[in-house]
Amino acid sequence: MTQQALLSPEAVIKEFKKNGITHVVYLPDSETNWMYQLMEAEPSIDLVPVTREGESIAIAAGVLAGGKKPVVLIQNTGLFESGDSIRGIALDCAMPIVMLIGYRGWTRHGATPDSAARFTEPILRAWGITYYLVEHDGDADRISLAYEEAERTKMPVVVLVGDEYHGFNR
Repeated sequence: MTQQALLSPEAVIKEFKKNGITHVVYLPDSETNWMYQLMEAEPSIDLVPVTREGESIAIAAGVLAGGKKPVVLIQNTGLFESGDSIRGIALDCAMPIVMLIGYRGWTRHGATPDSAARFTEPILRAWGITYYLVEHDGDADRISLAYEEAERTKMPVVVLVGDEYHGFNR
């Protein structure tokens, strides 16, 4: 896959800035190293690392309640771990939280031997969470669509990162 066919961290951060994101709540990992370096250098964004992905929704809700604008950056397996917080906080309390979720195991070819990929979309549909798929820089504007949807509905919205952040680790 060429660099143009990947989602670059620069395109993601551009969308974050366009949408006034003040805080990135995330679980540090090796896949997002390049993006981490760019986010750390961006003065308009504060990084809030968590020790478990299940904490991310509660922390983002606190940031939101404090008048700031967070984004949650986790992997789909972390989405599963965060289920109770998503249900009890983001959904039941109608919190407009946008989550960028690495779509581990997903392929556009339909062959998804990784159960994490097979369960992701059905779980989001079961929870009634709107989601957008982003694979490359040409899709990055879907992050803005997710924020527009979250603000309009006052509900959580997910952006699935289909290339699993491969463009983020240089």
